[in-house]
Amino acid sequence: FDESMKNVYDDCIRPAIVDCGFEALRVDEVLHNDKIDDKIIALIKESRFLVADITGHRPNVYYEVGFAHGQGKQVIMVCSEEEKNNLHFDIRQYNCIFYNHSKLDKLKNDIEYRIRASIGFNPPKTFV
Repeated sequence: FDESMKNVYDDCIRPAIVDCGFEALRVDEVLHNDKIDDKIIALIKESRFLVADITGHRPNVYYEVGFAHGQGKQVIMVCSEEEKNNLHFDIRQYNCIFYNHSKLDKLKNDIEYRIRASIGFNPPKTFV
């Protein structure tokens, strides 16, 4: 949870997920008494899809993307344009949303469009 990436999550990833009718969860925002790795795995198993920012090429993010793929989950990957040419071989074959830090409103729209196109819209439940 790199502090330099906080605005990408807060301003783009979370709002795009919520605007499509889903709940955005990040393990550091969930109260639990579990080992963090176990909680991440449990949340991936329970999730409908995963949005992963692979900027920085952190091994744990690659692991989580691979685990989600193994679970048959849709994975929407985003990455800073600055690192476009440094994607690892196994990730390069997937469609990735590249973003510019000075145009984060475009990233939010791109994520929302991808969710609606590949996952769908989850309208809020109404109770009568």
